[in-house]
Amino acid sequence: MFTEALILATVFWVIAPATGNAEEPFPQELVDVVPMQGDALFAGTGEGTWDHKIRERGYILRDGDKWHLWYTGYDGERTAIKKLGYATSSDGFTWKRHPNNPVFDKSWTEDVHVVRQGDLFYMVAEGDGDIPHMLTSPDGVNWTDLGRIDVRDRDGSPLSPGPYGTPTLWVEKDTWYLFYERGDRGVWLAKSTDRKTWRNVQDEPVIARGPDEYDRYAVALNQVIRYRDRYYAVYHANGDPKWKGPWTTCLAVSDDLIHWKKYPGNPIVRTNDSSGQFVHDGKQYRLYTTHPDVRVYFPRDAESEK
Repeated sequence: MFTEALILATVFWVIAPATGNAEEPFPQELVDVVPMQGDALFAGTGEGTWDHKIRERGYILRDGDKWHLWYTGYDGERTAIKKLGYATSSDGFTWKRHPNNPVFDKSWTEDVHVVRQGDLFYMVAEGDGDIPHMLTSPDGVNWTDLGRIDVRDRDGSPLSPGPYGTPTLWVEKDTWYLFYERGDRGVWLAKSTDRKTWRNVQDEPVIARGPDEYDRYAVALNQVIRYRDRYYAVYHANGDPKWKGPWTTCLAVSDDLIHWKKYPGNPIVRTNDSSGQFVHDGKQYRLYTTHPDVRVYFPRDAESEK
């Protein structure tokens, strides 16, 4: 009797699922995506307007039946001040520019990321010199600039001089997390409970460059999502020492926001369409890229609604 019980217990231990998250860490719907055919969904006007071109990360949020897009526009001159534009959509495909664009032009605003908490939209964006600032808005149109984001080393001392761009937010309970890059040499993580002072969780990157060729020379994080009890980071990368290669779109997974594992099949988008982000349309995730224009990708096994 004891022997039979021991055998049954042993068999059960072998075939029973392990505790914790044993699912595939990189679901196919996140890594195997195909572009929707046709022209870009949204782009610069190509005319003599303030948003003759758009660049870097625009950000898309879906709120019920309303889709928001905040984007960076400029007149085509690389050194021109970058301004904030706003567009809306009912389906995420056809976008209408706001009649009062640019909705914010008081300071350089580029490479934007937006979250909604309570009654406010919170935006982080690169300012002049790739120094990030935070803005708030009650409606997504009227923005107040709160000034430079104060990021400190783990011991509380100021960061060394230099840019700390591509700011990306994640909010969990009462803690705000800020991912940022320094010259695309890696992705760092700081956190705050008051949104005034941010302190690094460690002074080394949480996502480093390499070792594979596709991201050996540059990485910058665009978005974090929570899916199937894991965190997924969408980041763009470059495998050319002079950044002449394509800025590809890549994926990494984590259980704690600090320790990240890169998808072995990276990049998930190999063309020069970057600043990727996932948006759930109510049925599935779509992957949008927003530089140099806005395009959308669907899981290979899914069907586009368009």
